[in-house]
Order: sequence, then structure tokens, then C-alpha cells
Amino acid sequence: MGMVFGKIAVETPKHTVVKSGDGYEIREYPPAVAAEVTYDPSEFKGDKDGGFMVLAKYIGVFGKPENQKPEKIAMTAPVITKEGEKIAMTAPVVTKEGGGGGEKKTVTMQFLLPEMYKKAEDAPHPTDERVVIKEEGGRKYGVVTFSGTAAESVVSEKVKKLRSDLERDGFKITGDFVLARYNPPWTLPPFKTNEVMIPVE
Repeated sequence: MGMVFGKIAVETPKHTVVKSGDGYEIREYPPAVAAEVTYDPSEFKGDKDGGFMVLAKYIGVFGKPENQKPEKIAMTAPVITKEGEKIAMTAPVVTKEGGGGGEKKTVTMQFLLPEMYKKAEDAPHPTDERVVIKEEGGRKYGVVTFSGTAAESVVSEKVKKLRSDLERDGFKITGDFVLARYNPPWTLPPFKTNEVMIPVE
């Protein structure tokens, strides 16, 4: 019942708050190991969150884990998504929906693995070749937290404001934003915790 009201009962990544105030935080994160999948949402009927099931099966959310041990891996929060490069369309492409522009965007979804996994080789090897295990080095982000549903229009507005605030305060932005979502879909929107994170130097 607690998850419906936004209780986060799983491991979240440790971090140090370097600066707080002005509507955002600057956080430093230590190295971590992540499982990620990169995909074109059209592979999942246009669902940008389609990769969730692939990663959930890897860690064993729905029964036998899809990894070579097989070893069940504890779920952590947040689930991280980022939009990838626009990649040129190749022919032939057969889809039912109309598309335009000759380009498609990929999405990368990432689960940070529990802290017990210190290196990529410590994590069980995925049986689904779409899942990639990678080491994330130490990272520094400007972060803004918000509740509600992380709709594209809301996220876009948060990114724009955070980017502007970071530039105003003299931070050098080093990459594109990522979206971090801490709650399952059945959490009531007012109780959801979301973050927009922009990497900085």
C-alpha cells in the first residue's frame, strides 16, 4: 500500500549534495554498475518505457531471472531514461503508424544495480543480448526534483529551467539530461518522485 503513496522501499544510489538552493541541487555520485537497454520505441508499439520489461526480466522481477547464473537481483530506484541520438532511417521500414522526418530517436533505459556489484563482471551476464552491463564512473549532476507524472511537456519545462539556472550560476553543462523516476506506475501521481538530472563539470 505504501508504494501507492510514494514510499520508496528499495535501494537508491548514494550521493553527496555539493550545493543546495535556488530550486536545484548539485550532486556527486560515486561509480556504479548499470544494466541498460537501448531501443527504438517502435519496437514496443511506440512505448518509450518499453525497455522496462527487458530489464525487469534480467533482474528477475517476473520469475526466473534472465541472466546466466540465474541470480535474482534486487530492484533499485530510480529507473533512468535518456533519449539517444537521432539515427537515420534505413529502408525498408514497415510500420503501421505514420512517421515523418526520415529519422527516429532511440531511448536508453537504465537500472542501477545494487551497490554490492562493484564491477561489470561482478553482475550476472544477461541472456538477452539487448541488455548491456556497464560501469558508470563518478558523476556530477545538477538535479531538480518534482512530483506528478513525468509527461514530456513537464520534463521539457524542467530541463529548460534547470539548464538556464545552471548556466546562470556558472556551471559547465557536459551532456544531455536524464530522467530519473523513483516509483512504480501505480503510485498516485501527486506522490511520485521524479528528477531531471543534467551532467555538469
